[in-house]
Amino acid sequence: MTYHLPAGKAAGGAYAVDVTPETAGWGHCALRVLNLPPGGAHTFDSGGSEWIVLPLSGGCRVATADDFGHHTFRLTGRESVFGGVSDFAYVPRDSRTTVSSDGGGRFALTGARCTRRLPARYGPASSVPVELRGTGNCSRQVNNFGAADVFACDRLIAVEVITPGGNWSSFPPHKHDEHRPGEESVLEEIYYYEFAGHDGVPGLGYQRVSPSGRGRGTDVLAEVRDGDVVLIPDGWHGPSMAVPGHDMYYLNVMAGPDPERAWLIRDHPDHAWIRDTWPDRPVDPRLPLYTAPERSA
Repeated sequence: MTYHLPAGKAAGGAYAVDVTPETAGWGHCALRVLNLPPGGAHTFDSGGSEWIVLPLSGGCRVATADDFGHHTFRLTGRESVFGGVSDFAYVPRDSRTTVSSDGGGRFALTGARCTRRLPARYGPASSVPVELRGTGNCSRQVNNFGAADVFACDRLIAVEVITPGGNWSSFPPHKHDEHRPGEESVLEEIYYYEFAGHDGVPGLGYQRVSPSGRGRGTDVLAEVRDGDVVLIPDGWHGPSMAVPGHDMYYLNVMAGPDPERAWLIRDHPDHAWIRDTWPDRPVDPRLPLYTAPERSA
C-alpha cells in the first residue's frame, strides 16, 4: 500500500483528489477535491456517507435535498486557505447534491461513512473556533470547523491546520489507532496539503509517520507539496514540518468505528515531554494568520 500520494496520483473522474474507503483500503473516511471553472457545476450522490463541502479557494452554491426538503446554501468561501476562515455546508447521506460556482474555485468534500441521516446545514465562518496550539517553533493554527465538539456529524471529524514556515506541527508525534475508552480513539486520517509560495517558488514540507506496533505498521517519510495526500490508517504521525519561508496548510479528515465520535490521542512516550515546555515559551507572533469574522448582530 502506498500511503503518500503525490499530486495527481489520487485523482479520479471529476476530482483532483478522490480518496474513498475502497481506494484507501480502509472502512470509514474519504476526501475529494473538486476544481470548478467559472460557471462550472458538479453533481454527486452522497451514498452511505455524510459530507462537508469546504471552499479552499473561491465561493460556491451547494444545493441538496434531504428528508427535511430542498436546501441551497451560498458559501462566500475565500481567496485561498491562507486568506481566511471559510463557511461550509453539511450534506447528509442518501442525498443528491450540486456544487456550482460563478467565479470558479477549488472545493474540498470531506466525507465519512455513517449510519444516521442528519439534516443538511450551513456552517458560518463566524462559528469556526480558531485555536492556537503549541508555542515556539511548535506553534500552529487550527481551524476547528468540523471538530467533534464543535459541529454535529455522525462520524466525520475534519479540521484545518496552518503551520508557519520553519515550524513543526503534529508534534509531539501522536496516534489514534487503539480503542481505549476515555483515552484514545480509533480513527483513520487523511492529510491534504497546500503551501504558500514565495516569489513564484512553490513551497514544500515533510511528513513523518512511524509504526506503533498496531495495524499495518504504517511507515512514511515523505516530501509533500501542493495537492499531495498522506493516508494514515495507524501509527505515530508527526512531525509535519514546513520549510522556512513557506507556510504549510493541511486539511485533516478523520473517522473510525468507535461508538463515540471523539478525537482522543496518545502522545509518543519519547516525545510527550515537549508539551511541558510550551507554557514557558511564547506563541509564534506570526499567529494567528487570521481569525474568524465577527458574528453578525
